[in-house]
Amino acid sequence: MTTSSSEQGVSLGMPQLPAPAYPDDVRARLEADGREIIARYPDSRSALLPLLHLVQAEEGHVTRTGQQFCAELLDLTTAEVAAVVTFYTMYRRRPSGDYQVGVCTNTLCAVMGGDAIFEELQEHLGVGNGETTGDGKVTLEHIECNAACDFAPVVMVNWEFFDNQTPASAKRLVDDLRAGADVRPTRGARLCTFKDTARILAGFPDERPGAVEESGGAGPASLVGLRLAKGETAPARVVHPRAGRPQDEPRDGAAHDPSPSEHLSSHDAPQDTSASDPAHPAGPAAEEGE
Repeated sequence: MTTSSSEQGVSLGMPQLPAPAYPDDVRARLEADGREIIARYPDSRSALLPLLHLVQAEEGHVTRTGQQFCAELLDLTTAEVAAVVTFYTMYRRRPSGDYQVGVCTNTLCAVMGGDAIFEELQEHLGVGNGETTGDGKVTLEHIECNAACDFAPVVMVNWEFFDNQTPASAKRLVDDLRAGADVRPTRGARLCTFKDTARILAGFPDERPGAVEESGGAGPASLVGLRLAKGETAPARVVHPRAGRPQDEPRDGAAHDPSPSEHLSSHDAPQDTSASDPAHPAGPAAEEGE
């Protein structure tokens, strides 16, 4: 078995070639933005995460050049920067699409249809996990829980939420993204490209007109606990996402016809448990050894 000279260099511990430098004008612009980021923190090292978003906004992923830039600006080693880049999944280390489409396949989203959505999107787009369509528009990946279980199954595009999805709606979504249609998330600001999103995450103002006002707040399903704490009640509502539309099943027989903007889910009312149902009280906990 033979090895290439580059492989031999790695195995012998020889230093790799230095990363190519940014053009002077790009370097000057990034350095000005980087100094602004660093000035926000009492310890410059704390600026590493937003600085990585800054260089990701430049090329769409964190290149070796970007890592070297961050290391120089913060007086870190490239190994220290690389350790952070490889730890956090929000940093891409290879070219990716304008729209990062993430399908939650964690427990609740999976059993509610997330696995089926992910499988059908792979077939529909002709890509695998972490791969990008030939037109450079969409990168598909399965993601871990993004704390939106009350709207399961959830698809995220550039970190914006698309709730209560089905395989059919998810396929329409990616088709619209590739066609350049005006796609709006279920909640949150209108979509922008992954590079634009990265610059916003670096801490710079969102320049899109009306984007801040569109961001909104938590959806009704997320506020159920607060409503219950205030003594408010709501009839149960069961959503069957794979059936295409929600079906109301009020417990108290009252009609309930929420507007589409409510985005309620199957978790917007308390369920009977041994603690809440007097007809089925919980018995005392067994002592150890009994």
